[in-house]
Amino acid sequence: MSRLYDTAEPSLVDEELLQKAVEEQGPQDQAGQIAKEEGMQYDEVCQLHLDYKNILKIDHLWQFTSLTKLQLDNNIIEKIEGLGCLTNLKWLDLSFNNIEGIEGLDSLVKLEDLSLYNNRISVIENMDTLLNLHVLSIGNNFLAQLENVIYLRKFKNLRTLNLAGNPICKEDRYKIFVAAYLPELVYLDFRLLDEQTREQAFGKYQYAIEEMRHNEAQERRAMDARQEQEDELQLHRDAFVELLNGPYLFDSMYADDAEAAKLAYLPGVSVLLETYPSPYSSHLVALCVQVFEIGLAQRGRREDEVKSFFDCSREAVDDNQQRAAQIAADFEKARRQVMSEIQLATDARLLEAQLNHCSEEINQLCDSLMTQELQLVDQLEDIIKDFERNISDMVAGFIEVCRDLENHHHEKLLEIAVATLERVAKNELEEDMPDDVRMLFVDKDTVINAVSASHDTHLLKIDNREDELMTRCNSWMSALMKSVQDEEVKRNRKRISEIHNYIDYVRDQLDEMQHEHH
Repeated sequence: MSRLYDTAEPSLVDEELLQKAVEEQGPQDQAGQIAKEEGMQYDEVCQLHLDYKNILKIDHLWQFTSLTKLQLDNNIIEKIEGLGCLTNLKWLDLSFNNIEGIEGLDSLVKLEDLSLYNNRISVIENMDTLLNLHVLSIGNNFLAQLENVIYLRKFKNLRTLNLAGNPICKEDRYKIFVAAYLPELVYLDFRLLDEQTREQAFGKYQYAIEEMRHNEAQERRAMDARQEQEDELQLHRDAFVELLNGPYLFDSMYADDAEAAKLAYLPGVSVLLETYPSPYSSHLVALCVQVFEIGLAQRGRREDEVKSFFDCSREAVDDNQQRAAQIAADFEKARRQVMSEIQLATDARLLEAQLNHCSEEINQLCDSLMTQELQLVDQLEDIIKDFERNISDMVAGFIEVCRDLENHHHEKLLEIAVATLERVAKNELEEDMPDDVRMLFVDKDTVINAVSASHDTHLLKIDNREDELMTRCNSWMSALMKSVQDEEVKRNRKRISEIHNYIDYVRDQLDEMQHEHH
């Protein structure tokens, strides 16, 4: 049920092995030779055959991001690993290896065909993300629990399943059990599941299946509800205003306020705080909700601004490329005419003049194309600056209103505290207060310090929330602008290289013609 170690040394998946494999399966004609000379672009390879290589460990495949088909069968692989970057993979063959557990497949969400045939696997697991799976071959392994097949119910697209050669196949109920719990399956162990088997399966497991479907439906509804909540929270995170649509900020302000409980005993403070929600908390929560709504609206505006920027940039590039293409086309037309005349020329002086004229035309072409590119760079620079200014304006001044309300609340609380202090000094205070509260009124500094400490705690919470909001907002903007700038640098370098390559090409042709006439 597994591959024995070859007498040869186990192979490493290294640069040499990969290059050789790509060369062997690539074109063998002139195109293949050119590709070999210029270097292999691993990110363009779509299929890779690494079978019968005596490979012990999967490694160094991170560059093959376009890979759709990978053969790693008939090796001595012990663990599924190193496949995380192959997110476009649709077909994976790991048969005839020494794999003991299913793992390392989470990122292969496009996978449709998976072969784990002839390994040492005892449990079907860790495949939750492979929802596009159509074909699964896991025969000749160590699967001993028939109920483990129920795990495959989540794969609604699974049509072909091979379990032959596992201990579970020896059970009398094996075929009917699989047909009952996987009703969408068409082929089992290389044979079509006939209608008679399906009817038997339905009759035997009808009630168990109905109960399972009911439980699955409940679980699906719960998952959908959780996903809806998570999507909504993610929307709020993207707007940088999560947890501002309720009393969270107010609650956090008082959770760490050691003086608040004492100050609540002061006469008149109950109007502010005793009943929940108090006028202060209600106003603060209302303002937080207002900030929350502004944040959501600004997220929509930011998305519109980003889309408008990319549309505008794309339009500028397309327009510039059309003008450059027309310049090149006009030059090519004239160049071919001149080349024909040069080939027919017999007068040496006339030939020299034509070659000089042609060389000058090439210089002018280079200048024209470079001028077009410089104009585009300037145009895109202006577009990027406008975009950055617009985005910057959007992320400024988010939460100032909450601080204003806290300052107003602080002033009211301070008035009550000072008034209470005066009543204590005159022995006019009739209300009962705990001893630790009375200790606040030893002198004016003590009570003012208590009120200020409470105020500072509240402001710190507001400041921290504002800092978090603005930091994330600015980080998003910085990352976006860096991405925009980097992409523009790449585009510019590529365009300059294209211009130079074309100019070199036409100059080489002119040089060849000049040598022919000499």
